Amino acid sequence: MFWLLRRNMLPLYLNSVARRPFASSPPPLPPAPLPCPRETHIWYVVPDELKDASRLNQYMELLSPCERQSVLRMNGERLQKGALLARTLVRTTLARYTDGRLSPKSFKFRKNRFGKPEVEWDNYDLWAPPPLQFNISHTSTMIACGVTLDLPIGIDIEEKQRKTSNDILSLAHRYFTSVEVAYLKTLADPECRQSEFIRLWTLKEAYVKALGRGFSGAPFKDFTIRLEASNGKQVTGESKSDGPSIVVEAVDDPGILMNRWKFAFFELNSHYTAVCMERDVKNPADGENNSLKLKVWRTLPFVEDECVTETDAVKNIIR
Repeated sequence: MFWLLRRNMLPLYLNSVARRPFASSPPPLPPAPLPCPRETHIWYVVPDELKDASRLNQYMELLSPCERQSVLRMNGERLQKGALLARTLVRTTLARYTDGRLSPKSFKFRKNRFGKPEVEWDNYDLWAPPPLQFNISHTSTMIACGVTLDLPIGIDIEEKQRKTSNDILSLAHRYFTSVEVAYLKTLADPECRQSEFIRLWTLKEAYVKALGRGFSGAPFKDFTIRLEASNGKQVTGESKSDGPSIVVEAVDDPGILMNRWKFAFFELNSHYTAVCMERDVKNPADGENNSLKLKVWRTLPFVEDECVTETDAVKNIIR
C-alpha cells in the first residue's frame, strides 16, 4: 500500500447520516444536482473525523501516480493526511456532478500559468461534461472545496482563532493597502483587530484565487476590500449593520469598484470562510443586487454526507 500510517490507528466511529458501509472498491457516490446560476456548492471534510487507515488507503488509490508521490513527499503523517484528503475531496466532489459517468479516479487536471488547478476534460462520445469550476482551501483542521458552473471561483478558509507570529499591524503594513491599515488602526481592542485582519485576509485570498492568479499574480496591496453598510461606512464583525456588502476597489483608482465579482463571507464551524465568484456578464439577470447563493455539505467520501446549509454550522452570512 502507498499510505504510510501507523497500523494501530483507532477505528472510525461515525454518527450515521447517509452512512454507507466500507467496501474494498468504492461504491458510486450519490449524485449532486449541478449548481444553479449565481450558486456555489461547498463540500468540506474535517481530517480529525477520519481515523481509519484502510479508508485512507482506499483514498490513495484514487490519486494519480504524480499525486501519490506528492503526498508521500510531505513531511510527517499529519501533512500527508491533509494532502491526501484535499485531493480526494476534489476528485470525489467533481465526480458527483457527472451522473455517474466519471469515477473520482478518472479525472485529469492541469494548471494555469499561475498554478491554479483546472479540470482537463477528455472528448466523450454522446456526452458533454458540465463546465465545472472548482477551488480548494485548507487548514490543519478543515479542507473545503467550492464548485460553480462555468464561472470562476475562489475560496479561502482561515481558523478564527489563528495566531500570528508577528504584530498584526506589522503584517498589515506589509501586505494590506493603506486604507485597510488605517481601518485596522481604528480598532483599539487587540482581539477585534486580530479578527478583522483574518476576515480581510480571507476575503482577499478568495478574490485573488477567483482571478486565477493567486498571491504572486495579484498582490494584496493592489486592491482594497471593504465590508460596507448601506450608508457606505466600514463595518466590523461585531457590527449590527443591516445588509452589509463586500466591496473591492482598485488602489490606483479608488473610485472604481471591481463589480465583476460577488462574495459570500460566513463562519463555518471554527473557520472564517470567503467565497468569490465572477458575475455572469452575459446574463442580464445576474445584476449587482443578486447575491451569491450557497449550499454547504460536510462529507467523509464514501462514508457519509450531510447538508449543513440551514444548520448552526453555517452562521453570520454576508453576501
